Amino acid sequence: MTGSPAATGTPTDSARAGGFGPRPRKTLITLVSELPGQIAALIHAEIEAFKSEMAGKAKNIGVGIGLFVVAAVFAFLAVIVFVALAVIALALVLPLWLATLIVAVALLLIAGILVLIGVNRVKAGTRADPDGLAASIRRDADAIKGVGDYEH
Repeated sequence: MTGSPAATGTPTDSARAGGFGPRPRKTLITLVSELPGQIAALIHAEIEAFKSEMAGKAKNIGVGIGLFVVAAVFAFLAVIVFVALAVIALALVLPLWLATLIVAVALLLIAGILVLIGVNRVKAGTRADPDGLAASIRRDADAIKGVGDYEH
C-alpha cells in the first residue's frame, strides 16, 4: 500500500479547498486588516435589510391609506344622502324651497361653529409658551455661554 491518498485515508489538497479540511489560521494583522471591509459589508447588509423592511411596510401603509381615502369618499357620499334625506323629510311638512333653505342654513351654522373652534385651537397651538421648547433651548445656550441665571 504505497499509495494514493484515497487508499491511506489522508485528505488531498482539493478536499481541503472544498471546505472539508481544517482552515488555515490567519494572522492577527490579516484579521485586523480585513475588519474595515467586514464592517462595511455588515453595514451594507443592514442597510439593505432596512430598505427591504421599509419597502414592505411602505407598501402596506400605502394600501391602508388608499383604503382610508376610499372609505372617506363613501362616508362623504353618505353624508350627502343624509342631507338630501333631511330636505325630503322637511319637504313633507314644509314647501320644498323652505326645507332646502333650512337645511342649508343649518349646514352653514355647523360649518361656522367648526371654523370658530378650529381658529381657537390653532391660536392655542401657536401661542408662545414661556416654558416651552424654544425657551428651554435658550436657557441651555445661555448656560453653555455662562450667561444668565441657571442652576449649577
